Amino acid sequence: MNVATEIAISANADRNESVDLNFLPGNLTKQCRSLIESYHEVHGYACLPDILWKSRLGPFIERHGELRQCLRKASTTRSAKKANDGFVRIATTILALEILASSFAGWGALYPDAADGARIILKSTARGAHMPLMEFYLYPPKYISSAAIATLAPPAGRQIGEAELYRTSKPELADERQALNHVNTLQSSGGRPRPVVARSA
Repeated sequence: MNVATEIAISANADRNESVDLNFLPGNLTKQCRSLIESYHEVHGYACLPDILWKSRLGPFIERHGELRQCLRKASTTRSAKKANDGFVRIATTILALEILASSFAGWGALYPDAADGARIILKSTARGAHMPLMEFYLYPPKYISSAAIATLAPPAGRQIGEAELYRTSKPELADERQALNHVNTLQSSGGRPRPVVARSA
């Protein structure tokens, strides 16, 4: 991300203007969408609007034109399929921003410019280190979702060693080391998921 682009993102965020979110890596958003859809295919899509609301993401969505438009279409359409797609798009975008900003599984180190943009956007909303969708989809109470972590492993050939990852990205989430260890295990076992691992007390 060049200086001009970074300044534009920061300025628009500070003025509460819509920010172009097209800088998000396509492979990350694709994997985020797959994770979200997999969850709601099991638990249903009706709870997704409630998840966004309880996560206090309403003001954030309203500040960004693309997300605001998705919300309005999803809230007014008579088609359940279109409504579900709209809410999934919103959740996908926010989850991708959170993953980049926190450098979960090394995504921030792989895409440092996009990570900088994500941090600027999230910082402008005064959300701090709060990553509600990561907490919901990746860290359900008392457990780390092995299937979710496997889904969000960086693409083959773009992965960074754990030591280099911690040197460059300085992850903030306390459970990320356990998650990265699990990703490494999955990669060494050919991607076969293991049973859900209980989080340490």
